Amino acid sequence: MKRQKYCQNGLKQPQIVVVMVPFPAHGHINQLLHLSRLIASYGIPVHFAGSTVHNRQAKLRVHGWDLESSEHLQPLSDASSHLRQPVFQLLQELSSNFRRIVIIHDNLMASVVQDVKLIPNAESYTFLSVSAFTIFFNKWESIIEKPFELDSDVPRYIPSREGSFTPEFEKFIINQHKLLEFESGRLFNTCRLIEGRYMELLSKLSTNVNKKLFSIGPFNPVEAKGKTNTCRPGCLEWLDKQEIESVVYVSFGTVTSMDDEQVKELAIGLERSGQKFIWVLRDADKGDLFEEDEAKTLQLPEGYEERVINRGIIVRGWAPQLEILAHPATGGFLSHCGWNSCLESITMGVPIAAWPMHSDQPKNSILITQVLRIGLLIRAWEHRAELVTSTAVENTVRKLMKSEEGKVMRERAAELGRAVRASVADDGSSHLEMDSFIAHISR
Repeated sequence: MKRQKYCQNGLKQPQIVVVMVPFPAHGHINQLLHLSRLIASYGIPVHFAGSTVHNRQAKLRVHGWDLESSEHLQPLSDASSHLRQPVFQLLQELSSNFRRIVIIHDNLMASVVQDVKLIPNAESYTFLSVSAFTIFFNKWESIIEKPFELDSDVPRYIPSREGSFTPEFEKFIINQHKLLEFESGRLFNTCRLIEGRYMELLSKLSTNVNKKLFSIGPFNPVEAKGKTNTCRPGCLEWLDKQEIESVVYVSFGTVTSMDDEQVKELAIGLERSGQKFIWVLRDADKGDLFEEDEAKTLQLPEGYEERVINRGIIVRGWAPQLEILAHPATGGFLSHCGWNSCLESITMGVPIAAWPMHSDQPKNSILITQVLRIGLLIRAWEHRAELVTSTAVENTVRKLMKSEEGKVMRERAAELGRAVRASVADDGSSHLEMDSFIAHISR
C-alpha cells in the first residue's frame, strides 16, 4: 500500500508527531496499534503510550504484520497505571521538538489526556473503538425528543444498553464522555462502504459542525501475511489440510467468560454439528496477562478432545485470528461480535454466527445480521440470561455451514470482503479518507 509522505519543506525531521493513548483492554489496544502502523506509513512518527504490561501484551499479540517493519513507529512508551501525569510529561517534551502534536486517544481515556488543552501546539482526536451503528443508536436511545425520522430501511428493533455494562462501568463511561469537549474531531475504525448511512446519521446528530468525523478503517491488515509468533504450533498447518470453506472458527474475544455448563453445551453442539472447527477456548483476560496462576482452565466434557480429534482442534492460548479468518479453509465464524472480530471477519469475507455477550456486541450483531445480512443470530439479546443449548449451537452451525441460506450469506460476505479490501487500496474510499485525515493534521 503506497502512502504519501508529509515531511514538510523537504526536512528530514517531520514537523508533526502523533501520540496514541489506548484504553488498556486488548480490543482497544489492538485497533490503535493497527492505526499506528497506518499513520507511521506516511512517514509520521507515532508514540504509543501505555502501561508496561499492556505494551508487552500488544507486542505479543500483534498479528497480520511485523511490528518491527514500521520504521516510524517509536518504541512503545511506558507509563504507570496513573497515566495522566506521565502522558502530559511526554506531550510537553514532544511539544518543543515538533510544530504540532496530534493526540489520538480512546474515548474512554479522556480524563488521561484532558491536559492537552494546556499545550498550545497540540490538538486531540477521539477514537471510537466500536461501530458507527452502535454509537448512533446509543445516542439515539438517549434522546427523548427525536430530532428527525429514521428511514424505513433502518432496523426497527435495536437492543437497548440495558444489561450491556455493569453499573460501575456505565458510570465510568459517562464520566469520560463529560470531558470530551476539547477534541478536534473523531476517528472511526470503519469505512463508508460498511457504515456510510450511520456516519451520515451521526453527522446529522452532531451539534458541532466544526468537529470533523473521519471513517478511516478498517485498520487491520487486509492481507494477513505478517510474522506470526503467537500461533499455537500446528493450527494453521491443520487448516492447510482441510477443504475450502469447511471449517468454522469459534472465538469469543478477550473479555468474555463462560461457566462450565455453557462450555459443555457449546462443546456438545459443535460435536453434534458434524462440522470441522477451530475453537479458541480461554477465559477472559485478567489484570496482568503474565500472571499465569490467575488463568482459569475451562473444562471440556470427559474424552471430548479424543472424540473430535479428526475434525476439531482446541486452542487454549492465543490464536492468530486474522490468519485463521483469511485462510481459504475457514467458512464461518462463531463470534461474540466484538468490533475487532466483526471487522476482521468482514475484511476476510467470512459470515458470522452472532452470540453477543455484552458492551457493543448486541448492536453489532444487528448490523451483521439485519443490515449487512452476512450472519445469523445464535442467541438474541433479550434471551441473554438463558443458557444456549447444545441443540441451538448444533442447528446454528449447520445452518451457517451447510444450508442454502448459509451459502448465500457466505457469497454475500465474500463480495463485501472484496469491496472493503478495495476501499483501503490506492484510490479506494477509505484510503482517500485516511489521506484526508493525514492532510488535515499536517496542514
